[in-house]
Amino acid sequence: MSGAVIKQAMVLAAGRGERMRPITDAQPKALVKVVGRALLDHALDALADAGVELCVINTHYLGEQIKAHVAQRRTPRIVLSPESTLLDTGGGVKNALAHFGDAPFYTINSDALWLDGPSPMLARMARHWEPSRMDALLLLHSTVAAHGYDADGMGDYYLTPDGRARWRGRSGVAPFMFAGVTVCDRRLYAQAPQGPFSQLLLWNKAQERERLFGLRHDGEFFHVGTPAALEDTEAYFARGGGRRRTME
Repeated sequence: MSGAVIKQAMVLAAGRGERMRPITDAQPKALVKVVGRALLDHALDALADAGVELCVINTHYLGEQIKAHVAQRRTPRIVLSPESTLLDTGGGVKNALAHFGDAPFYTINSDALWLDGPSPMLARMARHWEPSRMDALLLLHSTVAAHGYDADGMGDYYLTPDGRARWRGRSGVAPFMFAGVTVCDRRLYAQAPQGPFSQLLLWNKAQERERLFGLRHDGEFFHVGTPAALEDTEAYFARGGGRRRTME
């Protein structure tokens, strides 16, 4: 395992968040507040705590709101990556690669919300990143233990005993969901197509090369994808169900 600190990241914040409507009719999903703080700020605060110095944020839907929101932040340093046309998750990251050089970086979905386990999750991801045998390391969480995850959700991945991630494909049921955080570097995008595409395309290719790995989150994860899930998450913290520095 690596002992390096990962110092750069990208937060994916360009989408509208259709399943969160009508809340997102007037604001991007990244700025929806959970426990008094925007989802985007929960992610940025965790990145700052982990030692990340540079964070790229892609924008599209109501991007000027995000630009104004992050204007006063000092850590991490923010660079915006506006998209005139939505590039999807993979296309958005590929469009921002010039900011990262050859060093590894995190990607974080702006709606990913977690509580750390015994040690900070981002630091665990960095320790487990091994570029000699990995093209991507995905954060995974048990479907049955994730707060707000649809009970009928089919999951996303299996984990092998040696830590490799296996996508369930278009059928079947998998025990782990993708929890919105990855570690990778620019090699993952070397043969990526132009224009919009999902990161899943590249993860599947990494899996074919036996270079897709997963790390099971040892804390709590909140799937804040709908107004109902947002309400449930707020209720959980109101009951004193968890604590996090950015929620204090």
